[in-house]
Amino acid sequence: MKIAISAENGSLDSRVDPRFGRAAGFLIYDLDTDSNEYVSNTQNLTLAQGAGIQTAQNVAATGAQAVITGHVGPKAFAALNKGKVDIYLGENMTVAESIQAFRDNRLTRADGATKPGHW
Repeated sequence: MKIAISAENGSLDSRVDPRFGRAAGFLIYDLDTDSNEYVSNTQNLTLAQGAGIQTAQNVAATGAQAVITGHVGPKAFAALNKGKVDIYLGENMTVAESIQAFRDNRLTRADGATKPGHW
């Protein structure tokens, strides 16, 4: 299973980016092989609107079945749900810590948007 973690950079020691749609990028982690790759999100950082939806589509295209992020807006939440991607909240930790928390079932699953749009 692959999970996408919003990350400030491509390192496992990076902080989880609290933003989803305007995250710097995503570390795509494969739980089965313990391998990872970093996918930049710079193309969505300056969009006037639609960053959450576009980012959700890009994350779904990586094959990730779950996302770990700090917060998610309503449009991104809807787009991820449509793509059958589960959303978990993991703010104030490193990417490596969030992966371990996911494995240990210690993350809260989001059941709705945690922030309004355009925050």
